[in-house]
Amino acid sequence: MIVGIDFGAKLAGTTAIAFLENHQVSVLQTQKRQDADMFLLQWIAKLQPTIIGIDAPLSLPAIYSNTSTETDFFYRKADKLLGAMSPLFLGGLTARAMQLKFQILQKYPTTTILEVYPAALAQRWKLYELNYKKDLQAVKPVLEHIQKELLFTLPNLPNWHQVDAVLALCTAWRYQQNLAESFGEAKEGEIWV
Repeated sequence: MIVGIDFGAKLAGTTAIAFLENHQVSVLQTQKRQDADMFLLQWIAKLQPTIIGIDAPLSLPAIYSNTSTETDFFYRKADKLLGAMSPLFLGGLTARAMQLKFQILQKYPTTTILEVYPAALAQRWKLYELNYKKDLQAVKPVLEHIQKELLFTLPNLPNWHQVDAVLALCTAWRYQQNLAESFGEAKEGEIWV
């Protein structure tokens, strides 16, 4: 079982999880005021995935480790390479994502958890040319393009949070198939595309 997560604010109703089963993708999303972290932990317990792709920083810049000679307090190498936001700018979301990873690995230590960046995959697949994240009317053509790339059956989706969960799932699938590319360094934190 492979899972992709678009990790949003804890109670905003913007966290979505996508999972692949028998070439069929299913997507679920939190409701406003629903605890996103508990929602994800419950679904991960049910699904018990082998690979999880999370669209959120899962580490801090290397300078915060006691052994690093790095001097950048804000960005990891992976963030710089991909033009991603600083884990520190995202603050509480980063801490929650790191905690979620820790909690999952405590229960399921063989699970592979990847930090993914749907925007980079969207760029690679030219989804911005289809108005990715610009207009809700573009969700359908974007999903059609994703389906052509991977040959999965995708449901109709109502918003970009769910599309990003699908893109996170796509990166996890690409990782499983040895098609994904990593950016950054493992000791500091890689981002997979």
